[in-house]
Amino acid sequence: MRYLTALSAALSAAALSLGLSLPALAEPARFERFSYEGRSQEQAKAGPDEYLNPILSGYYPDPSVTRVGDDYYLVNSSFTHFPGLPVFHSRDLVNWTQIANALNRPEQLNFDGLRVSRGVFAPDISYHDGLFYIINTCVDCKGNFVITAKDPAGPWSDPVWFDFEGIDPSIFWDDDGKAYIVNNGAPNETPRYDGHRAIWVQEFDYKALKLVGERTQIVNGGVDISKKPIWIEGPHILRKDGFYYLTAAEGGTGDQHSQVVLRSKSVRGPFIPYAHNPILSQRTLDPARQNPVTSAGHAKLVQTQNGEWWATFLATRPYGPDLYNIGRETFLLPVTWKDGWPVILEDGKPIPFVAKKPNLPPQPAPAQPLSGDFRYSEEFDAKALPLSWIGVRTPHAPVYRLDGGALILNPGAALGDLGGTPAFIARRQQHHVASVSTTLTYRPQKDGERAGLAALQNDDAWLFFGVTRIDGKPHVALYARENTKTERLIASAPVDSAEVTLSLRLDGGKLAADYATGGQTRTLSRDVDITFLSTRQAGGFVGTLIGPYAFGTR
Repeated sequence: MRYLTALSAALSAAALSLGLSLPALAEPARFERFSYEGRSQEQAKAGPDEYLNPILSGYYPDPSVTRVGDDYYLVNSSFTHFPGLPVFHSRDLVNWTQIANALNRPEQLNFDGLRVSRGVFAPDISYHDGLFYIINTCVDCKGNFVITAKDPAGPWSDPVWFDFEGIDPSIFWDDDGKAYIVNNGAPNETPRYDGHRAIWVQEFDYKALKLVGERTQIVNGGVDISKKPIWIEGPHILRKDGFYYLTAAEGGTGDQHSQVVLRSKSVRGPFIPYAHNPILSQRTLDPARQNPVTSAGHAKLVQTQNGEWWATFLATRPYGPDLYNIGRETFLLPVTWKDGWPVILEDGKPIPFVAKKPNLPPQPAPAQPLSGDFRYSEEFDAKALPLSWIGVRTPHAPVYRLDGGALILNPGAALGDLGGTPAFIARRQQHHVASVSTTLTYRPQKDGERAGLAALQNDDAWLFFGVTRIDGKPHVALYARENTKTERLIASAPVDSAEVTLSLRLDGGKLAADYATGGQTRTLSRDVDITFLSTRQAGGFVGTLIGPYAFGTR
């Protein structure tokens, strides 16, 4: 703050000496403490030998898991959020700790101009001969790539790009030393219907990091193309008892999502589908049931060192008819082998919120829980923010700094401005019932300048609550862009103090906004409809982020 004030004074003096006028620099915003408290709708309780689903609450979709000895590693999609591709570690498949963001350098990927739900889709993590691999797709930014690391905590390499078509690649390491890339691509015919896709396989020269040999289509359309299955994707191959098993998601990422399995004696097919597919889905259950889990699929199987099989997969916990603001989450269930086929959950059975733990050595709960009810407070007094803090699109300059127990934001691009990076750094909303608060010190200098808390689902679906200037006077205000190109002022009130404590209380599709100055707390607005922050209404594949934001002109 002192540096910017001195800089402004120096620039003004220089301008006056030359007879010039100089526009004022936008005031930086100072945030002290960011507090979060969340509660699950279902209020499930786990016993000593049990765990809670989801294992990663909130926006952690497309989980890919791998085991190296006694250690497990997991990675999720992050689209155009940065840093991206969160990497987690566990030794019991239940308690997870984030150890990296595999994409943490702006030079690795450039998300300029991309909407929130583009960017990196469905990563796959694997390990071979001393090296970790994440293979991935960057949608609308050069296609498929692989990054590597000797340590899963990083650093991860710059991308090596491939030239094959499609998305959702994964690496299969065969017993004979060969490796293959399997992915979703266009069928080798004119598509018969919308959502008609195929699964392809090609040998991977992992030493040269390039594909070699013939590219082979191994699944056309899905389990039964006569039924017009849509969006066969997220494929993984594993080998067991002489068979190659191909598991993949089918049915799209909505409430018709599912997981299917096929098998073959050859990695190039023909692959025969399991007679009792899908091996995981919730689509036949009553949608009006209490506390439903829906949209289950995109699974990956892993075998423990004790011989058990488990699957990580995504699913959602709606608060209303297909309404969820927190995104797709990571779940865990055991896999049972029946007559040579893997089954995650029999048709008609609901995904349990509580299940028996894997037969693995017990582990302590992580310092920062990722499942169940929890709270935390970020005091901004460390040298760096925890790995769970992310923003929107690739920053070409830092959007924040830590100083004296505070987070300082210099105003950046507006939310929804695809031509810039907003001064927005946030955490995932991990519960539908949650409260978030921060203390802000800020003085807007021009009408329209603002700083406060933003709840962002995508570029056209967001909410802002904070301090701005209206008609020349500072106000605390609540704005929303509800899947439109313009924002709406919901409520405002004059505010005299430069220091304001802001609080958002969220409960499913409703929100209340409170502010405190001079020891008095007031509610600016209550029962605000925030269903526009749901994936169903906003579209896309992400969840809501909530955090400090500042905007102003220079």
